[in-house]
Amino acid sequence: MAKLLLDTLKGNPGDRVPFWFMRQAGRYLPEYRKIRATQPSFMDFCYNSKEATEVTLQPIRRYGMDGAILFADILVVPDGLGQKVWFEKGFGPKLEPVNSVDSFSKLSLAAFHDKVGAVYETVKRLRSDLPEDVTLIGFAGAPWTVATYMIGGQGSKDHAAARQLGYGNPELFDKILDLLVDATADYLCAQIDAGADVVQIFDSWSAALPEPMFDAWVTEPTKAIVDKIRARHSDTPIIGFPRLAGAKLKDYVKATGVDGVSLDTGVPLNWAASEIDESICLQGNMDPHLVVSGGKAMTNEALRILEALKGRAHIFNLGHGFVPETPPENVALLAETIKNFRR
Repeated sequence: MAKLLLDTLKGNPGDRVPFWFMRQAGRYLPEYRKIRATQPSFMDFCYNSKEATEVTLQPIRRYGMDGAILFADILVVPDGLGQKVWFEKGFGPKLEPVNSVDSFSKLSLAAFHDKVGAVYETVKRLRSDLPEDVTLIGFAGAPWTVATYMIGGQGSKDHAAARQLGYGNPELFDKILDLLVDATADYLCAQIDAGADVVQIFDSWSAALPEPMFDAWVTEPTKAIVDKIRARHSDTPIIGFPRLAGAKLKDYVKATGVDGVSLDTGVPLNWAASEIDESICLQGNMDPHLVVSGGKAMTNEALRILEALKGRAHIFNLGHGFVPETPPENVALLAETIKNFRR
């Protein structure tokens, strides 16, 4: 059976625009919250293949998206490398910082796949349980974004710890990025081996960097991952998401060789349509807060986005993920609006 989203990424769009939403499985759904309440921790949740499969399937049952994205977290990779990772209620992720040669020396790929193997089991379950026409999307965080958490020991607004390590100790910083390139490529290839049709690389914090560092810390590691995946899975489409990259987006797409690029909310669609090569599928880019408001403001913006990208390969998505206060009924209306639009 044909998969509209997968075919669109491969350059064969149909008469309807495929869609999925970042964070489509999450806290805005009551059925998700019910399962989350039974899990001892968020990392335990990510490694519970049965429940991770269930919450991945929940939005597909409700809304009929064309893509299902694996339920996991970008910090599975440092956890698999041996860094201690945990989540604190009301705060978010915490990690034992990797900011010295000694702390870096404790990381290793040796037991990586054993540690994260439950994620691959989730992919296998999804491959079996998803409707045949739904594209299964695997994902990982990009090296720069994951490194900001690893080095800083938590999330931050300015990623100062990672930037300062990169400037002050480039040798150690490059070793961290190189290890993340290898781990991330292996992790995504294993997801593909388990049944993922497509993979997306999330670089959520790319906006923090000046141009030379963006090239060295965002573009080059992403290209290395893409090249490693292509060597083993040449037919699997890859989507990049350098969030808030601005004008650097065009060169990122060209240099990395991704098949599709996700556009954050601030990217002008006319610019993207004219400046990014037509062979690249564009994904995006509704403001998730519009889905909180709903109504005509939301549907009119959805139609504007659909019309703006009507002449090329496009996957409808958000410019970032759903927020917890999103009303499920607004998601239903948005899904129907997209399904009823024709190219």
